[in-house]
Amino acid sequence: MQPDKQAEAEEREAAARRLQAVIEGGWAALPTSYRTPEVAPTLDVARAYCKRLAESHYENFHVASWFLPKELRPHFHAIYAYCRISDDLGDEVGDAAAALALLDLWGQELDACYAGNARHPVFVALAETIRERAIPKQPFADLLTAFRQDQTVTRYATMEDVLAYCRYSANPVGRLVLYACGEAPADESDERFRLSDATCTALQLANFWQDVREDYARGRIYLPQNDMEFFHVNDETIAEGIATPEFRGLLRCEVEFARSLFEEGLPLIGMVNRELALDLDLFSRGGLEILRAIEQQDYDVLSARPAISKTTKARLALRAVMAKLLPFMSLGRGGRRAAMAA
Repeated sequence: MQPDKQAEAEEREAAARRLQAVIEGGWAALPTSYRTPEVAPTLDVARAYCKRLAESHYENFHVASWFLPKELRPHFHAIYAYCRISDDLGDEVGDAAAALALLDLWGQELDACYAGNARHPVFVALAETIRERAIPKQPFADLLTAFRQDQTVTRYATMEDVLAYCRYSANPVGRLVLYACGEAPADESDERFRLSDATCTALQLANFWQDVREDYARGRIYLPQNDMEFFHVNDETIAEGIATPEFRGLLRCEVEFARSLFEEGLPLIGMVNRELALDLDLFSRGGLEILRAIEQQDYDVLSARPAISKTTKARLALRAVMAKLLPFMSLGRGGRRAAMAA
């Protein structure tokens, strides 16, 4: 081998070793069960894996799944497991380079899934969901775009930039739900997709405003920079953890915008099948309760994270049960008045 070519080959090998070390460091920060096994599990084993992951990570999943037909639950477990691990690859590794490398590997597993070569239990289960519910790859790939963006983008200049991020981080989830429930329209411009996007973006914003200080600790601020400047709020305000009158004014503005998106999306509840409508109703009410909790703290999300109380959660679950028996209680049938009274 010529000296130049040998040097290039050695450099490629060294780069591959460095990348593998980065990847191994990333995996070390995550549960061992997240790794891809050498041999693909059976569908039953894969579905059991996804069910355990969903029910051990997401306290509201139990409530939501009460209202789903039994045959749909494995599909929701698989979708949730994909979202959960994707999110953890981006947020729980603690190193941007490792996170990006793991997200690339996860993207390769997604490609293999659509090519019929699934090996990770999530993708073995997801492959059956994709086949049965005719789900395209794009919503899954879009989520990975958002998690990659989190590694490199920590500030957003305008609300339009935040909404563009939500287009990848939140809206695909709603579309996946529509596909899983057989409610996805054939036309990309269909009203159901637009209303789903509004609801999912509203949920994402509610979580952002709830978690301002936690996100700052991760090095991120999702509050639009131009809004912060308008209200005379800067990074130091958040770092000091003191909700100044200016900060409260900023949060009041952002909460009202998020509420307007919830209200925009409410008609979707009346456009889908009863079982899905109950879940949409429950999560819309939950998002509105997060905004209400922020308001009840007078928009101070810096000294304490606003949370929905157990009593409120129980009330939401009870209302969802009642809505199953009394459909007129659905938010989608009451419009703005019902949303404000939820």
